[in-house]
Amino acid sequence: MKPLRTAICVVLLLGTTNAYAVTAEVAKKCNALLAKKFPPRVAGNPAAGSAQGTGPVQREYYKKCIESGGNVEDSDTKPPSDRTPPSDPKPPSNPKPK
Repeated sequence: MKPLRTAICVVLLLGTTNAYAVTAEVAKKCNALLAKKFPPRVAGNPAAGSAQGTGPVQREYYKKCIESGGNVEDSDTKPPSDRTPPSDPKPPSNPKPK
């Protein structure tokens, strides 16, 4: 019974280790591209947040950059904003009498 458990553990461990290492050059390049695409709200203070985009959007951009080896195509010049544009206000329901 014990050899069977050991064999199962070895198979599971070998089957789930298909991650790859990221080189320092690619990580640095992706960090620079991320800072360029999503500039910080206060220069030099990453805790102040980003002027554009949301956290999930930035993580997705960084993930795509890492997966492509630091070569990300910027099809759009502006990143998606986390704020929706204001809609047109409704006309008043009770117009003033003339």
